[in-house]
Amino acid sequence: MKGRAAVSSGRSPTDQRCGTRACGRLPGFRMADRLRGKSAIVFGAGSSGPGWGNGKAAAVLYAREGAKVACVDLDIEAAGETAAIIAEEGGEAIAIAADVTALASIEAAVAAARQAYGTLSILHNNVGVTHMGGPVELSEAQFQQSVDLNLGSVFRTAKAVIPHMIEAGGGAIVNISSLAAIRWTGYPYFAYYATKAAVNQATVAIAVQYARQGIRANCVVPGLIDTPLIYKQISSHYASTDEMVAARNAALPSGHMGDAWDVANAALFLASDEAKFINGVCLPVDGGQSCTIMGAR
Repeated sequence: MKGRAAVSSGRSPTDQRCGTRACGRLPGFRMADRLRGKSAIVFGAGSSGPGWGNGKAAAVLYAREGAKVACVDLDIEAAGETAAIIAEEGGEAIAIAADVTALASIEAAVAAARQAYGTLSILHNNVGVTHMGGPVELSEAQFQQSVDLNLGSVFRTAKAVIPHMIEAGGGAIVNISSLAAIRWTGYPYFAYYATKAAVNQATVAIAVQYARQGIRANCVVPGLIDTPLIYKQISSHYASTDEMVAARNAALPSGHMGDAWDVANAALFLASDEAKFINGVCLPVDGGQSCTIMGAR
């Protein structure tokens, strides 16, 4: 959706198995209102399939910690599902449709979020695509799409949000990168390695350039995470999804993949005032995989 933002209050969620790890709540755990009084805009807040993606989990977790959340996704129904979960838990959220490859669409989404909440304290980027293949196998279109989505989204959202953060006296930016930015992970996805590495350095550049304006920028570097996206974009590399899961589990020192809540909790920390002196950091959330030479096979 280019040049305008469709806004929705959400629709009924389909997966709210709360009280279990499935929705990020451990028995007896209480939230601490770490984001009370803040507002967040989360790009990629929908999930690409049943269950919990990284962006969906982050949006819900931000709301549980007190933030008002603008849930932005290309798919308004996916964004609406996330917003509905937040609303049913007693939080405040809106759903906005936007295309991160179009600056006008992002600007419209930011305007809609600011109209709803005034200022934007947190910018969270969780948009990306993988295409299997090296320079020989990839098409020009696949490479360009990788650049446009994985890296271009970070540029465009920052361009749209940072001026408002400066006006408000500061803010926190959290970009979701990948272990592929710093390690060979076992998959032949040249464009993904290149663009996620660029996301890391783009985050550092933003962090240093705008630090005096009260803006912090950090990125989370997830390793092998079990989310709906891998079943859409990675499973074709294997004979079956069972083989994929087994191979990814075996590649980790812990013997199992992480989940969206591991990524969301790291993002929450970086977005919160607890991390007020943390800036320009790329934080691995990978179960120790970056400490090894193992990759998924």
